Amino acid sequence: MRKLLEIQQQLLPDLTDVLKKRYAILHQVMLTGIVGRRSLAVSLNMTERVLRAETDLLKAQGLLEIESTGMRISEAGRELLEELEPIMEELLGLSVLEDRIRDVYGLRQVVIVPGDSDTSASTKQNLGRAGAKALLSVIRENDIVAVTGGFTLAEVAEQLSPTFPAPLKDAWFVPARGGLGENMEYQANSIVSTMAKRVGAQYRLLHVPDLLRRDAYELLYQDQNVREIVDFIRRARIIIHGIGDAMEMVRRRRLDPQTVEEIRNAGAVAESFGHYFNEDGQTVHHMLTLGLQLEDIANAEVVIGIAGGRSKAKSIHAVLKFGQEDILVLDEAAAREIVKEL
Repeated sequence: MRKLLEIQQQLLPDLTDVLKKRYAILHQVMLTGIVGRRSLAVSLNMTERVLRAETDLLKAQGLLEIESTGMRISEAGRELLEELEPIMEELLGLSVLEDRIRDVYGLRQVVIVPGDSDTSASTKQNLGRAGAKALLSVIRENDIVAVTGGFTLAEVAEQLSPTFPAPLKDAWFVPARGGLGENMEYQANSIVSTMAKRVGAQYRLLHVPDLLRRDAYELLYQDQNVREIVDFIRRARIIIHGIGDAMEMVRRRRLDPQTVEEIRNAGAVAESFGHYFNEDGQTVHHMLTLGLQLEDIANAEVVIGIAGGRSKAKSIHAVLKFGQEDILVLDEAAAREIVKEL
């Protein structure tokens, strides 16, 4: 397949460009659900005249359905996208990047989506879709899945298919730790609830703050209900988490100036699981929080990390150096930046 694609790119480069363009249109319509021509043209950075000609052709082929409210992808279009996915990975050169990152960091699987999440909303959606697909590929009945909060995991929850072949009624979704003081839809409890409902699973919530003082931590852990939920969380077979930039997470947590300075001086570049990591993957600071501990992450059978954007490359590298990831889902911009530094 790779050799055939190389020949096609040499002899028919224009055909390759057309394929990429039409794939991008179908893919964006699928992500959006239903979309007007003007909005689609803006998101794809394409003129409405060019887009109209392409969508008319795709409609004639039975790949798009156009209604008064906008256009949506047909079932035939959805099936074609699935068949095209491995081919597009080759055309965009993503398979080579996936192999390189997987081998360097000793991962089980690497999935790279095209684009840059820092600048493209559709790439963020695609990242969430790939994360959802990775999760569904490993989850099974009776699993406990621990989930962190954040923008990326919220997108994964939205992209989980509500038509999963069979409800996972005996699986459980739980928050990896307490709630960060931010918008409710980005908190782990909300994401856990959405994920569980999407796949017909059960869920439990942890109603405690993410950041605790020592006296509050000890008092809460004495509560039988809290201790029971925390012990349940720590039995998770699967952990799915985002990766944050250290100083961005410091800001979101509204830490005191002294702690901020300590974290900065320690060379922290990444945050995950309430731990701050330097470029070598060493923990340089950790938050006192109820939920998963580092030993629980080491004991989990499957750890899935999801992050995107060129700006996150150093953070992703640091967490990979920590060495507990099994599956990594990232975007092309972050992947190319990581490989460049290698």
